[in-house]
Amino acid sequence: MLLPFIGALLTSVAGRAHRNMLAGIACTPALVGLLLLALLAPSVLGGQAVQFRADWVPALGLDISVRVDALGWLFAALILGIGLLIVIYARFYLPANEPMGRFLALLLLFQGAMLGISLSGNLLLLLIFWELTSLSSFLLIGFRNDKAEGRQGARMALAVTGGGGLALIAGLLLIGQIAGSFELADILASGDAIRTSPLYPVALVLFLLGCFTKSAQFPFHFWLPHAMAAPTPVSAYLHSATMVKAGVFLLARFWPVLAGTDLWFYLVSTTGLVTMVMGAAIALFRHDLKAILAYSTVSHLGLLTMLFGFGTPAAAMVGVFHLLNHALFKAALFMNAGIVDHETGTRDIRLLGGVAGLMPITATLGVIAAASMAGLPPFGGFLSKEMMLEETAHIVWAGQNWAVPLLAVIGATLSVAYSLRYIFHLYLGQRPASYPANPHDPPLGLWVPSAVLVALTVLVGLFPRTLTFDLIAPAAAVVTGGTAPPFKPALWHGLSPALGMSVLAVIIGATLLRRHGLLQRGWDAVRLPDARRLFESTVEWMVRCADTITRTIHNGSLQRQLVLLFIVAIILGAVGAWTGGYTPGTRATIAAPPVAVVAWLLLLAAVAAVVKVQRQRFLTLIYISVIGLIVSLAFVYLSAPDLALTQISVEIVTILLLLLALNLLPKIPARVSSNGRRLRDGMIGLAGGTATGLAAWAVMTRAPNDPISAYHWTNSYAHGGGTNVVNVTLVDFRAFDTFGEIIVLGIAALTIFALLQPATRGVSGRRLREWVADLPRSPERHPMMFAVAARLLLPLATMIGLYIFLRGHNMPGGGFIAGLVVSIAMLMQYMASGFEWADQRRQIDEHLLIGLGVIIAALTGLGSLFFHAPLFTSSFGYFTLPLIGTFELATAMFFDVGVAMTVIGAVMLALAELSHVAQRVQKEPDDDEGPMDIDPATLREAEA
Repeated sequence: MLLPFIGALLTSVAGRAHRNMLAGIACTPALVGLLLLALLAPSVLGGQAVQFRADWVPALGLDISVRVDALGWLFAALILGIGLLIVIYARFYLPANEPMGRFLALLLLFQGAMLGISLSGNLLLLLIFWELTSLSSFLLIGFRNDKAEGRQGARMALAVTGGGGLALIAGLLLIGQIAGSFELADILASGDAIRTSPLYPVALVLFLLGCFTKSAQFPFHFWLPHAMAAPTPVSAYLHSATMVKAGVFLLARFWPVLAGTDLWFYLVSTTGLVTMVMGAAIALFRHDLKAILAYSTVSHLGLLTMLFGFGTPAAAMVGVFHLLNHALFKAALFMNAGIVDHETGTRDIRLLGGVAGLMPITATLGVIAAASMAGLPPFGGFLSKEMMLEETAHIVWAGQNWAVPLLAVIGATLSVAYSLRYIFHLYLGQRPASYPANPHDPPLGLWVPSAVLVALTVLVGLFPRTLTFDLIAPAAAVVTGGTAPPFKPALWHGLSPALGMSVLAVIIGATLLRRHGLLQRGWDAVRLPDARRLFESTVEWMVRCADTITRTIHNGSLQRQLVLLFIVAIILGAVGAWTGGYTPGTRATIAAPPVAVVAWLLLLAAVAAVVKVQRQRFLTLIYISVIGLIVSLAFVYLSAPDLALTQISVEIVTILLLLLALNLLPKIPARVSSNGRRLRDGMIGLAGGTATGLAAWAVMTRAPNDPISAYHWTNSYAHGGGTNVVNVTLVDFRAFDTFGEIIVLGIAALTIFALLQPATRGVSGRRLREWVADLPRSPERHPMMFAVAARLLLPLATMIGLYIFLRGHNMPGGGFIAGLVVSIAMLMQYMASGFEWADQRRQIDEHLLIGLGVIIAALTGLGSLFFHAPLFTSSFGYFTLPLIGTFELATAMFFDVGVAMTVIGAVMLALAELSHVAQRVQKEPDDDEGPMDIDPATLREAEA
């Protein structure tokens, strides 16, 4: 599963290397993967399932679980085998000006995602790979992003398959909840429980939405033909062995769990039957070679869906067999169409004809592959088509035993017709007066991959039991969840209803080809709905509705949004308290000492002062800092030194940054609220504060029976190696939480960067210059005492930050507080000596610091997986050195390093952007306005 991702990384790094080298790198994962599959073949095809499992996030049921059974083995072999041929084909197909490295990297990324789907043993892991296929196919379809059809096809594919992916996520989560596990092995053993669950209908519909959208089933079929804007190697890969088969593969994978009910039968078989007939009908009247093949793919995917929808073991076995046959002839045909386009300069079948005499090798391969697609003997497609018709003869739909066989014959007839059209109108028809280019057979590298697949489809047709029995029978047994029915493919089964249906389909299909011109004129005359236009109009309607709703609710007033938010929150809380049977808590309270009462009164006074002087921004900031200081003292009083250190550090950093931001705002803002609105806001604020206080009171007056703090106290030292429970919780027990928080912090800093970059341009720039011009300035821009004190404090504060960092595992401190302390020291330099002076001495870019911090924290967490421990588990040990003595080292220290780096980088980035804006707005200072400093040259002159 990892091989294609490694290959994608290598091809990206070697993106400008020679095409042969890039192709060699891209072929290696498939070759090695096929070798590994060959080593597993004896046990897997013998009926065993090879499994590997490692804990990832056990609390969520998310494990790295790999399961290789016969079905997954067959699908993985198709992905790797055809992928290998596609890479070779792409090497010779893509023009020299195409970025081969990027193309192959995306192709391998997609290959790895498909392998993940076929080999995942955990539903949550499968969903990750499922979404990755949508994203990587989006990039592949839109690879030629300079073309509008490529961008449109990519967006359409992502919208449809991504939306279906959301439904699939919900469906699989429901299935996992019903089964009580997200492990595939457990779910496959819980079929009866799932089918009898009241949630089964909902889970099934959501599951099928995901499968139908990915495999282009009606009414979601329209995205697949528009994906033809991708380069032909992508089309050949997506349509044969990979993306569009993913939905069908899931139908087969979950067949033992979900099949066997009337709901499954009618939803799946009906959808497949309609798709098969509709796709075949459209394919007959398309003129683009790739469009013909695309709609034929839709039709054959419908055939596969129909077979799995029948719910019988024999039909499921035929579905597995046709999945193999379709992959062989369809990949060969797409390569063949690409060769024709490459050599003739067009894919329009109306401009082609008689190509066989000019391109005999290409014609031979195309004719054989198309004959297999038509279901003509003696090729592989004939065998699975005959077996499919045999199964339809035994299906009763809504009490009628003729409906399914009739529609199946119609679909097979149309399949014969469009396949024969591909053969005769392209290769054997009348030659046009001229071709857009001079047709000739391509170089060896272009037709050999197609020839390999064509040879396989011939061999499968001639020797079906010899070549496919050991593949199909074990895979079918996995699908049916037991012993597979007898698998007896043969070119001659004697006189049977299936043979008669097949002969009828060939005769009528040939007749349709003879009358194709007349039928084409009739088809063109009938104005059928265009699925693409329907989709686009639906999207436009949804956008208009969303815009109307947004403009109604979001009218640009932040005040209105906050009012609505608080009112809804207060009402919901009140309803919950009223209907939830609230009773007062019985936990005893403690008396408040006079100091706490005084601090509380000061807090209320500061809050009242903020409300009173809200339009005087500087005073408001001072009062806010008082509130933060009192909260810090409260933490000290309540024996929470870590929280107190964090609170006071955050307060200092925030106040300093806001002081700089005030420099870019009007001294007194305009009044935006009337007295009535202020009264309303005050009442809402009092109600919200009262509700929050009552909720806190309700929680604190109830003593929990089994508080989580007891677990942390008990295990902090034993499992985390530290006596500071708060820090051990942050970097070990809840490190994943902390990791998410530093990512949010980094994103916030980058958002500040993005928002302030254009602040000096346009209307905002004019406003800034007007505001800054009116502000009074200090006569001394860089006070000497302030600059000297700040420079002396820098090494001292850095040492304090390092000390707080090193002691954090056992005493109050840690990476977050240390990062804030160092940031404060750096802030002082900028404020005392100015941005230019400090910026000239800056050695590390803030963006790099944030990125490195997140990466270090992530690598620390991932490292635990290599030791079969849950994500972000830390390890510790005690070491003794001469003179130093015994000390402890924990891997959590590296995680804390990442936290500290991210904090410093985020603060410095916010500071830098605020300073940059101020610089760009203000005029350049005179030479005598710079920070206090001594020029070394002047000092040497004085000494001389």
